[in-house]
Amino acid sequence: MKTASEWESPTCAEVREVIRLTGLSGSAVARELGLKDSRNLRNWQMLKTPDAKSSIPYAAWALLCFYAGLGMIFEKSSENKA
Repeated sequence: MKTASEWESPTCAEVREVIRLTGLSGSAVARELGLKDSRNLRNWQMLKTPDAKSSIPYAAWALLCFYAGLGMIFEKSSENKA
């Protein structure tokens, strides 16, 4: 997992998989992320091809990874601290 300065947008397929790993419904994920509805969530995971880059913002991706049990990607490791 990469920090914000190293981050590259995940693919739509990766976003779908991390959402699946949360075990939450789309509407529950939207609520956890503070979204008005699940429209943005659908857009982040449904582009023309699964390998297309998602438009998900870093903060939302970091929270999704945390909810999916993949760690806190927003924390700097000791080797990254200045």
